[in-house]
Amino acid sequence: MRATVRDVAALAGVSPKTVSNVVNGGVPVRPATRERVERAMAELGYVPNLSARGLRNGRSGAIALTLPELGNAYSAELAQWFVELARERGWTVQLDQTGNDAERERELVSRARAHLVDGLVLNPVSLSASVLAETEGLPPTVVIGEVEPERVDQVHVDSRRAAREVTTHLLDRGHRRIAVVGSARASDATATSELRDQGHADALGAVDLEVDPSLRVPLPAWTTSAAATGFADWLDTHPLPDAVFAYTDSIAFGVLHVLAAQGVRVPEQVSVVGFDDVDAAAFAIPALTTVSFDRRAFATAALDLLTRRIADPSAPPETVVVPHRIVERASVAHR
Repeated sequence: MRATVRDVAALAGVSPKTVSNVVNGGVPVRPATRERVERAMAELGYVPNLSARGLRNGRSGAIALTLPELGNAYSAELAQWFVELARERGWTVQLDQTGNDAERERELVSRARAHLVDGLVLNPVSLSASVLAETEGLPPTVVIGEVEPERVDQVHVDSRRAAREVTTHLLDRGHRRIAVVGSARASDATATSELRDQGHADALGAVDLEVDPSLRVPLPAWTTSAAATGFADWLDTHPLPDAVFAYTDSIAFGVLHVLAAQGVRVPEQVSVVGFDDVDAAAFAIPALTTVSFDRRAFATAALDLLTRRIADPSAPPETVVVPHRIVERASVAHR
């Protein structure tokens, strides 16, 4: 016989309503009570009937999280926070990736419209946000990343400002020839790469330096392996820069690998900075200076907006900008 809510309630010594609150989320339950209910569910092998619950309240108890890539450290750390924090709200998370492909992004959003998910958290590919241009029929959606126009709820780090600040950090320490690895290409520019290009250019302009196109190193993908290949190829035809601004920490790891393999000392000969402050950044050799922000706060803000949007689909769009800071480590020298 399949265990019921009443069976769990009897074993845990609570009311059936309390069991429902633990299963469905949304209503706070004391940690000790939650633990007792969860133990009873495990002992009885109780599995919530999600389809029945969906019929009752029109909700599935699931949300979708769609990221450009799931294989890098940043995405893994961010997804972990979304899964953990969504669980506290009674949601399960369906993960998918776009591969920075706008057409695939449209397909995933179309699937979200048709599938039993209560909401969607989407990291869009392009600044034009064409997939979000028509919001009619869109499930409750929160965008993580900067898009224009602001038709939907958004959570992001100010990429342009952060790129300007980390470039200024290098300029203030005497660096002038700063290579940017991960720069946008006109054919496949992403929202993030364009904004970081703009922030880098802002910082150069503030000290009357022009952008040198020869110092831009575009990549087919923001992975460590693509960065290692792309940066090594670039070094074959260019002199060493004073510094490298890698648009993610994963890119920075590829750059550090190439420099070490070629016997280039970091930071004595070339300084390197990254972006994201993934856990491994502190353990790189040398430890990586990078742009950091609170991943838990980021995921919490997105889920707060999604909860609000599910409850009130007609609410005006809201944007949350998560603060960032530069974490100084050993990969930057004074010139």
